Amino acid sequence: MENFIFGKNNVIELLKKNDRNISKIILMKGLKPDNKLEEIISIAKTRGIIFQFIPKEKFTQFKEYAHQGVIAYVSPVKYTEFDCFLKKDKEYKKVIITDGVEDPHNLGSIIRTAVCAGFDAVIFPSRRNATINATVEKSSQGAVNHIDLIMVNSLSSIVDKLKDNNFWIIATDINAKDNYYDINYCNMNFAIIMGSEEHGISSTILKKADFRIKIPIMTEFDSLNVANAASIVIYETVKQTIQKSGNGV
Repeated sequence: MENFIFGKNNVIELLKKNDRNISKIILMKGLKPDNKLEEIISIAKTRGIIFQFIPKEKFTQFKEYAHQGVIAYVSPVKYTEFDCFLKKDKEYKKVIITDGVEDPHNLGSIIRTAVCAGFDAVIFPSRRNATINATVEKSSQGAVNHIDLIMVNSLSSIVDKLKDNNFWIIATDINAKDNYYDINYCNMNFAIIMGSEEHGISSTILKKADFRIKIPIMTEFDSLNVANAASIVIYETVKQTIQKSGNGV
C-alpha cells in the first residue's frame, strides 16, 4: 500500500536520503517557482523519478495536510529488523520505546528528538500505537529517515531480548520513586520506555523495567505531554554524556 510524504522540505529530505521507493511526485499547477521547487525537480530528473503538475482541484483530498503543493508517493517506510539492529557494531546503544503512543504528532516529535540526541533506534508495537505515516513524517521534519525504526509484534518479548543483550530498561512512571536525573545513563546500553498519553506503560512492560523514573511535577496538574516528557528525559542523557566527556557541542 502506498503512503505519501507532503511538504517541500520533507520531499527534499526524502529525495536526498534515497533509501525509499518513490513512485512519483505530484506538484500543484501554478506553484510559484523557488529554490526548493527547483531542487525537487532537479533531483527527480536526475534519479528518473516521474513528476507531474496537476490542477489545484486534485489536491482537495490532501486539504488537511500542509502540503505546499508538493506530494511524493512512496512505499511504506523501510523498517529495520530488530536482530539486524542488535548486530550493529557500536560500543553503547540508546533506544526509545513507545508503548501505546497513539497520536502520530507525538510519535513524530519523539523520533525527531531521538535523532537530534543521537539515539540509535525507536521501537514501537504494530498494534495500539501510531505507526509511520505522512503525519508522523511531517511531525518529525524528515527525522524518520535518519534513525532505525523497529516495528514489533510483541514489546514484551523485545524487552526480554534487550535485557538478554545487556540493555538496561528504564520506564517512565508517574508513581516512580526516582526522578529522571537520578539515573546514570553513561557507559551502558539502555532503552527508555514512554507510555501512552492516557494510560502510561502497560503493567506487563513496567514489571520488566530495571529502573522506574518520573519527571517531578510542581503542581496538581500532572498531564505532561508524552513528546515533551520524552524530550526532557532524552536530553538528560545528552547532558550527562557531555558532562562526562568534558566536551561541549
